[in-house]
Amino acid sequence: MNERRDATTGTAEPMAGGGRMDCATEATETFLAHRNLLFTVAYEMLGSAADAEDVLQETWLRWVKVDVGQVHDQRAYLVRIATRRSLDRLRTMKRRKEAYVGPWLPEPLLTAPDVAEDVELAESVSMALMLVLETLSPTERAVFVLREVFDVGYEEIAAAVAKTPATVRQIAHRARRHVDARRPREVVSPGQARAAVESFQRALETRDLQSLLDVLAPEVVLVSDGGGVKQAAPRPIIGAGKVARMIVGGLGKAQVALTSESTVVNGNPALLLRVDGEIDGVIAIRVEDARITGLYYVRNPEKLTRIAFETPLTLK
Repeated sequence: MNERRDATTGTAEPMAGGGRMDCATEATETFLAHRNLLFTVAYEMLGSAADAEDVLQETWLRWVKVDVGQVHDQRAYLVRIATRRSLDRLRTMKRRKEAYVGPWLPEPLLTAPDVAEDVELAESVSMALMLVLETLSPTERAVFVLREVFDVGYEEIAAAVAKTPATVRQIAHRARRHVDARRPREVVSPGQARAAVESFQRALETRDLQSLLDVLAPEVVLVSDGGGVKQAAPRPIIGAGKVARMIVGGLGKAQVALTSESTVVNGNPALLLRVDGEIDGVIAIRVEDARITGLYYVRNPEKLTRIAFETPLTLK
């Protein structure tokens, strides 16, 4: 009996008829070839791995209904479907985020070393930039991600967001200016980032206030996301003194056994924190000029499901 493979689950299903099998096989192989790209597009637009997976499912269901033999550029067509599904979901997510308890952070992803080595990819999925993208409208975010991150042409973007190429150019210019005014100033070398993170890790575990002050930039920002489930600061904390005192004071009051483990989240350095042996959360860390300028602490358990295994990401 002939089989076709379900691109979303990897399971095989029986099929009858050679023509149908050939078409389904081509559709499946094409989807699987671009699956990591489609996930990356959806994740950068949504900041949620769970929602990105839903977009992949919706994209697959739409794709299998297409006569793939008539599609000139299958990659572009798949990206177009994923973008439209992501735009629909972005508008729904806006209402969810408005009702969210405390600051909202993107869902952290454990990523492979090759993501960290790809400077462009690592920057595009960093917590710092993802938070800047949150300040864009859904259409602006889609246009920015497709143009600036994935280098998609204006004609293709126009087809994906249902705008004219001229309008897309205007949106891209506006979004780029908005992001450039808010994005982190520079990208440091992996070695500089590791050194800063190691210093922060030692200071954190020893609860050394002065060592924390030494590694934190004066304008450092700490954002914590508990989702109403775990305790977190109700708003961002700004300034080295305030951040250091909150960390040391909070650990002192809690009187817990804190351990940390270096990891890579969203292509950037991070620490996996355990309290009394249990996973408490992940701190993604932004380093600029050898000092830490951003700490993004995700404690919401619902957002910690993707730190147990690596998520493949790609711009191609």
